[in-house]
This record gives sequence, structure tokens and C-alpha cells, in this order.
Amino acid sequence: MRVRIDEKDLINYPFLKESQNFVSSYSGSPEQFLTTPLGKAALAQAKERILSSIVGKSGQKSTARPATPTDSMGVKVNVSGYAIARVILSCMKDRLVIDRFTRNEAQKAYECLIDEEREKKIFVATSLGIDIDAATVPLVPYVELTAGMREERWRLVNRDIEHGMVKVKKNETDELLRECIRVTISRNLPLPVAGEICEVLGPIVKEISMAEQQHLLEQFGSVEETCFPPCIQALITALSAGTNISHPGRFALTAFLHNIGMSPTDITGLFCRAPDFDISRTIYQVQHISGRGGTEYRAPSCAAMRTTAICVKKDLLCERVTHPLTYYKRKKREGARTSPGPSGDMLVNRNAGSAHREKETGNSENVRDSRGQQQGEHDQEHNKKNQA
Repeated sequence: MRVRIDEKDLINYPFLKESQNFVSSYSGSPEQFLTTPLGKAALAQAKERILSSIVGKSGQKSTARPATPTDSMGVKVNVSGYAIARVILSCMKDRLVIDRFTRNEAQKAYECLIDEEREKKIFVATSLGIDIDAATVPLVPYVELTAGMREERWRLVNRDIEHGMVKVKKNETDELLRECIRVTISRNLPLPVAGEICEVLGPIVKEISMAEQQHLLEQFGSVEETCFPPCIQALITALSAGTNISHPGRFALTAFLHNIGMSPTDITGLFCRAPDFDISRTIYQVQHISGRGGTEYRAPSCAAMRTTAICVKKDLLCERVTHPLTYYKRKKREGARTSPGPSGDMLVNRNAGSAHREKETGNSENVRDSRGQQQGEHDQEHNKKNQA
């Protein structure tokens, strides 16, 4: 029996090929489409789509699902909005925003599938290569699919494997389907987008970037090293003692400090005590991770830290989180100060490196945004980045 996919389904599952073909049937070239009334409405919808993923609880169940449009115009705006959102994200090249968007979109689609009629749910799952009735999953697809899943139970060492097939429980198939949707949405992002299109979308990109920075400001507040997770504290202690740290350790430390608001200059200063310190190379690497090349990187997850042997001296809070940034945010929120952090001289120019203490002083000329960029000193460079 053939399953019929109607326009409502295209809104719920915009990652399907049927949705892509639907958009292609009326949109034409992106440049022309964005100048039409439909294109402008879709652009506004795309912006709102990304903003909601930034400020919302990414990957968690929605509290209220908006009504699905039933008119042809509403359907086109929603489905086109998804496609344009992917273009905007590709112009931004911000991996943190991309991750939040893909998880939010996957959760919304998953919630629709839970309430979907069985035949349609099977159709969507099959389109993504998932058999929802299977008790096993081939080893290679399983590893590829669960690479981004954070719970320990998904690791191969905790699974039953027989003849190259990984056993899964009935309720786990739905979780694998949700992850498969996320992987499908994130595939190929960021896309190669013509510079002319990114220039047109520049104001939207800037607005979303500012919203993300404000959200991070609210999340992390001032830089407080006493709230750093043990792994980050250990890396800083090693540098302070004049010990070389591994390449994964340098990346994790740089990305973490950048994510919570330290400037590239202050991060670079931390590495000056390393025996193999090379200022030119260090500045280049720190600026690259901080986004000067157009892509900003997020600190690795706890699972990734364990894989690269950076996870050390776990405490009780480590057992309750899956990411160093989550540890830092929760430690600050709980006001815990029980474990000693690095000494005050480990972080170079602490007060200057704190994005948010400067904001509190009202010195608007030297306010660092939550990405650690000093606006008063780097406006020209910041503008070039937005245009890139």
C-alpha cells in the first residue's frame, strides 16, 4: 500500500526529498526568491526558526506545538523557511548554532512522528534507512549513528553484538530514529553558498549572531575559573607548570575558554609557559578555533574528552553532566565553591579576559562580547568576518 504524503507532512518533515522537490518546484534561484513576497516571508520564518533553537532548550520536548498551516501559502512559507535557515546557517558557519538548530528541528520532527499514523511513520523511517521494527542494527551504521549520542548505554562496550549486528531494544529504535533525523538535517552543513547570497543575508546573520552572544552571556556570566571542570583545571595546571599538553588538550582548552568568553589574546597568554611555545603559531591556532577563519568551534563533549584521555579527576558533578560547558554553567548556578580552582596567576590578565565583568562596569568602549571579542578594538575585523 502506497503512503500518501500531503503538504502538512512536508511542514513536519522538511528534510525529506519530497519537501526538497516541493520547494524546487516554485522557488527558482535563491537570489530571485528572496526578493518575492513569499521569499521575504520565508526569510522571516527562517530567522525565527534559528532564534527559537538558540534560546530554547535544544533537543528537549517542546512545551507547545504551533498550529500547522493548512493553506498553500502557509505551507510554502514553512517549508521554504527550513531551506533558507540552512542557507543562513551556512553563511554563519557557527558550529554551536548549527548543532542547536539541528537538535531542535530533529526534536520537533520526532514529536510529530510519535503521534503519526503507523504507515506514515514507517515511510519516514524507511526514507532515512531505519527499520523501526528491527531488533538489531548493522555494526557500521550503528557506530556512525550513535557517534553523537551522549549516554553511556550507546557505547559499543555496553551493547550485545552478534555476527556484526548490534542488538537494540524496542523503545531504543525511536531514539535512533530521532538521531537519524538530526544527522540527516546536519548533513553537509555548512553548505557552500555564493558570496552574493551571504551578502544579502548579512543583516540577518548579524542579528542572529548578536542573539546568540546575548544568550551565551546570560548562560555563562563572568569568567570564573573556580567553576572550571577538573579536566580544564588540569590542563591549565599543566601549562602553568611548564608542561606541554597534547594537541587535543590544546584544542579543548582553547575552545572551552573561547566559548565562555575569554579573548583570543588572553587565551594565547596561557600558552606562553609551554616549552614549545611559538607565539605566531599559537596566535594563529587560537584565532582559528575562535572563529577568525569563519568557523567557531565548540569545546569537545565529555565522551570525546575521555576518548582523548583528557578526562581526569572526575568529581560528583562530572557524573551528572555530559559536557564541560554544562559543568561550568551548573557549577556557577549552584554557587559551588568546594573544590579549589587554579590560582589567580594561572589565567593571564583575568579582569581583562572576562567579557562580562567589563560589561558590568559600563565601559561600553571595551565591552567584550560572549565570544571574547573586544568590540572597541576589533570593529573592523568583526565586520570583515560578518561579510566573509
